[in-house]
Amino acid sequence: MKQGIHPTYYDAVVTCSCGEQFSTRSTKKEIRLEICSSCHPFFTGKQKLIDTAGRVERFNKKYSRGTHSNR
Repeated sequence: MKQGIHPTYYDAVVTCSCGEQFSTRSTKKEIRLEICSSCHPFFTGKQKLIDTAGRVERFNKKYSRGTHSNR
């Protein structure tokens, strides 16, 4: 192998916004994540809805079905 062309690998600490931390090896010393396997809905089975400016309520109000006898 050629010398001097390979990156330096460090023991990296990966930190998620939920507070979960784990160690791995990377070319960066520190990695920050927004979502990890501890807080992702696919792995946890919990659905998180992040409502920005009432969008969920507006959608539900716009497309909610009333009590119609035809349906």
